[in-house]
Amino acid sequence: MPAFLVKTEPSTYAFADLQRDKRTTWDGVSNPVALRNIGTIRKGDTVVVYHTGDEKQAVGLAVAASAAYEDPKLNDPQRVVFDLEAKRALPTPVTLAQVKADAVLKTSDLARLPRLSVMPLSDAQFQRLLKLAGA
Repeated sequence: MPAFLVKTEPSTYAFADLQRDKRTTWDGVSNPVALRNIGTIRKGDTVVVYHTGDEKQAVGLAVAASAAYEDPKLNDPQRVVFDLEAKRALPTPVTLAQVKADAVLKTSDLARLPRLSVMPLSDAQFQRLLKLAGA
């Protein structure tokens, strides 16, 4: 099953907020590459939640509760969103430094494209991230 990683600034919307809310619409993305990545998300896909800012670490797992759809707040078919449902926190967060130092993860978009907010993870990358997290 495909896996993705989404970035969020924890002071704006942390993984703990998603756990509290149980479900949210993942919106506010404007980067064309990130929007294309959202467009490939399907209901049931696994999503890793990553905290940006001072934390710079993968902290939780979620699931896409919907496929991508047009943002109902905007009148632009290019601006897509999806619904996200919290699953569980990672036992041990995985830092960006760990990602960049890891032979499998250093080729991921997380290590290569630091400004990209939504990205796919290969199965090998996802499994390696889970292993580093102790999940």
